[in-house]
Amino acid sequence: MRPELILAFDTSAAHCAAALLSGDRIWLKSEAMDKGQAERLMPLITELLAEAGKALADVTAIGVGTGPGNFTGVRISVAAARGLALGLAVPAIGVTRLEAAAFGLPRPVTVVEDARRDEVYVQRFAADGPGPAQIMAAGVVVEGAVAGRDGLHSLPIAEAIARIAATRAGTAQPRPAPFYLRGADAAPSSDPPPVILES
Repeated sequence: MRPELILAFDTSAAHCAAALLSGDRIWLKSEAMDKGQAERLMPLITELLAEAGKALADVTAIGVGTGPGNFTGVRISVAAARGLALGLAVPAIGVTRLEAAAFGLPRPVTVVEDARRDEVYVQRFAADGPGPAQIMAAGVVVEGAVAGRDGLHSLPIAEAIARIAATRAGTAQPRPAPFYLRGADAAPSSDPPPVILES
């Protein structure tokens, strides 16, 4: 049986982040970027594998950040994870940013992350499991809360995703899917539809 090697990555915010976890060893790579994650993710993973002296074929499971966050960024990571998992015949395990933020912190804990538009994502994690994730007005005071991605974080997001994925790798998992708490920003085109000419 191959030694466990978890590849994890996240592009749900203004970054491209990846981690490799093998036992107690962790390799990390993260770059801040507002756009370009689709072009950068696979080269970043290739560089990370090279630094660790590993090959993609060594990977035994994939952890992926499923959001909430940037719609395009979430789709980039989820699609990459599904494709890699299929090609490597390994499981892909979805992990939300809120779960990653709470990882390693004593329970109960409430994670609050900036959702933009004067709103925040909020989720409480009790000793017996997580509560529902929701969006709240940014001015609402949440008792016992810790800041998420842009504030207090127990671990870098890719490392937290890798460690959570490692705990789930031996159990049946649903296929990763984007985790959205609000509708897409994109609006339908205001251009008139094309006119079909009949001859």
